[in-house]
Amino acid sequence: MTTRDLVLSALFAAIIVALGLLPPISIGIIPVPITAQSLGVMLAGVVLGAKRGTIAVLIVVLLVAIGLPVLSGGRGGLAVFAGPTAGFFIGWIFAAYVTGYLSERLVKGEQSGPAQGIGFFTASVIGGVVVLYAFGIAWLAIAANLGFSKAFLGSMGFVPGDLVKAAVAALVGRAVMVGYPLLPQRS
Repeated sequence: MTTRDLVLSALFAAIIVALGLLPPISIGIIPVPITAQSLGVMLAGVVLGAKRGTIAVLIVVLLVAIGLPVLSGGRGGLAVFAGPTAGFFIGWIFAAYVTGYLSERLVKGEQSGPAQGIGFFTASVIGGVVVLYAFGIAWLAIAANLGFSKAFLGSMGFVPGDLVKAAVAALVGRAVMVGYPLLPQRS
């Protein structure tokens, strides 16, 4: 891993933390708030790729584990790993990896702009929504004693917002590809 890789990963960890400054919005019957930080996870995967995007998220996880209040709503500490939202939080690691992995495979420099955008959007939806929800819903069903179907149905209210986040991540990924050709290949 080069110094540039570490700097880029740290930069995106800072972006994820900064997105946590936006206040969370609580809805529905489940104790999972709407936050902007999942957008940062998608962005890390789309822009940095699987390896560096995952490292960016791991930096945030480490900051939370040592007790820094870097999650939305000023949360941090080991209690986050046992709460009802822990599955979504731990799922960030896998979401960033899958988003980055798919971005690396679906998006190529020689593709047209719309094709790149669709590739980034697809990667963001699969990694940042499907994978993230798989971890989050499973943990929520167990930790909050809701049952899988209730946790699943309650989480579906968040999907439209996450699809908007995926579209934003796709637009940013495309803009970075065009605007920063010197950014090293995503890997």
